[in-house]
Amino acid sequence: MADHYDQLETREPAARERDLLMRLPALVAGAMKAPAWAAHLAGVDAKSMTSRAALAKLPVLRKSELPGMQKNDPPFAGFLSHPISDFGRLFTSPGPIYEPEAATADPWRSARSLFAAGFRAGDIVLNTFSYHLVPGGFILDSGARSLGCVVIPAGPGNTEQQLDLIEHLKPVAYTGTPDFLKILLDAAKVAGRDASSIKKALVSGAAFPPSLQAEIKARGIDAYQSYATADLGVIAYETAAREGLVVSEDVLVEIVRPGTGDPVPEGDVGEAVVTSFNPQHPWIRLALGDLTAVLLGRSPCGRSNMRIAGWMGRADQTTKVKGMFVRPEQIAEIAKRHPELKRLRLVVTREGEQDAMTLRAETAKADAALAGDVAASLQTITKLKGKVEFAVLGSLPNDGKVISDERAAK
Repeated sequence: MADHYDQLETREPAARERDLLMRLPALVAGAMKAPAWAAHLAGVDAKSMTSRAALAKLPVLRKSELPGMQKNDPPFAGFLSHPISDFGRLFTSPGPIYEPEAATADPWRSARSLFAAGFRAGDIVLNTFSYHLVPGGFILDSGARSLGCVVIPAGPGNTEQQLDLIEHLKPVAYTGTPDFLKILLDAAKVAGRDASSIKKALVSGAAFPPSLQAEIKARGIDAYQSYATADLGVIAYETAAREGLVVSEDVLVEIVRPGTGDPVPEGDVGEAVVTSFNPQHPWIRLALGDLTAVLLGRSPCGRSNMRIAGWMGRADQTTKVKGMFVRPEQIAEIAKRHPELKRLRLVVTREGEQDAMTLRAETAKADAALAGDVAASLQTITKLKGKVEFAVLGSLPNDGKVISDERAAK
């Protein structure tokens, strides 16, 4: 157990699934006490929410829509079923999107991600996520303190003062973006300052490419990644296995075809949709706009929950062709009209100084009649003409892209 935060992490996947699905009806019923959830889920029988298939029939709520909804119905667009007095803090994040913090210990579920990164009771943690207006600093601060760590609420910037703190207080751990960790280490090297006390890190909020991972490792710091949002807290986190990110307990992750709420086959790239079992502020099928994929099998670290590949790009691939917006939802509608088609990819190029579209579609039935029907659907749905090219099953890239704008490459 010393390697794991609690027994929940290593239970059989079937037991976890049963537990979440047993709790799902009550979660949906509780959420529907809020006016916005009642409207969003109108006609839904909460008692019937006993399977992933049932959950998949519910409409997604797109995070990208929240700023407009909150602006029209402040402060939280009617999605709270508890009075604001039940919450501890109120934040804003880019969008703007306004978020409440539950008045509980570790409300953002970051403790287990920190534990997986090697943080332990008594560690001094330099937390460089912002404490100003946004929840980032508090997400990691609350988790670290719930583990028994001592936190330096440094926030970002003020490099010289942070180096003073590091030399004087000698934190053994860092939380913040990977970019700022490099800035601190580079500044310490140039100035001849001692930052060697930092031996471990949990980074988030920015890309952590292999080249930077190797550089941080070479400087004696064992750094791990965490996938978190201001709305949901920690969704998934890296472990010592270094094989993808393990989904956190108390969230249910689906990977859906961009522009839809339809789950993709396991292993396919799609959009992350998250249901959070927070009774104070639940999210039901919140579509984050991030692309990822499920990794098959169980993590060698012993944790048994689903693993995802981490951030693989943005799901919103809306582009403008001949002055008209073309959206992933429209490509999904073509797929619904023609079930013979499997994976689809609309490629946008320039031909003769004009925009051009080619819909590439995997199918086992490639004939002229189907091509004509699909081309007609493409024009009806997008109001634009385009070519149709068939491909053999499994030949199109598994990268989550349903619209590939290649005009800039020409």
